[in-house]
Amino acid sequence: MPYCARVPPSALRDRKRERTRRALLEAAVELFEHRGYEETTVADIAAAAEVGTRTFFNYFASKEELLFPEPDDRVRAAVAAMASRRAGERPVEVLLRALRAAGDNPGDHLVDDLHARIAAVRARVSRTVPAVSGRAAHAQLVAQREIGRQLHVAFPDEFDEVGAAALVGAVVGAVSGALTVLFQQPVSGTDDGERLQRRIHETTSRVLQPWLAAPRA
Repeated sequence: MPYCARVPPSALRDRKRERTRRALLEAAVELFEHRGYEETTVADIAAAAEVGTRTFFNYFASKEELLFPEPDDRVRAAVAAMASRRAGERPVEVLLRALRAAGDNPGDHLVDDLHARIAAVRARVSRTVPAVSGRAAHAQLVAQREIGRQLHVAFPDEFDEVGAAALVGAVVGAVSGALTVLFQQPVSGTDDGERLQRRIHETTSRVLQPWLAAPRA
């Protein structure tokens, strides 16, 4: 009889939790895209995911938290991207790659379609819903602070802590300002997540072009 490895109960529980968590995210994004963020309740999300409201709160404290899943992982992804910089790479190039890894540039390639859709919804809603705006501002501040610190560590001869923080703030501010205008523009009902991603990517690429085109020192 062939040997079959037994999956530990803890691993099975982890898989079940991940499936439930993803089901909640998928249900929420679907509702946010078609019904609207403010018109969607926690109970609506739980029902669409075929779980109880109590189960929703076992995974997320609120709708706002659902739009910002695992922020620490996003920051760690940015730090890892900076640590893997290539020889001769300029600070701004390292910084932009770090921000993309963290998901701060939602037009870039993400893990899968679900995460791309979450990024698009987050970018839109964080500029129109005050409760989400506050959550977004806090998450951005925490990420900027750590990314700036890591930029200083990576290029100590080029930036002190203030200079590194200033560059991070300038880049993130430029992108945020451009996206604010983008999301004030009319969006057709046929704009799906993929099309919105393209619009975001085009906008951010245009805004960041001066940094990317700047001659090497």
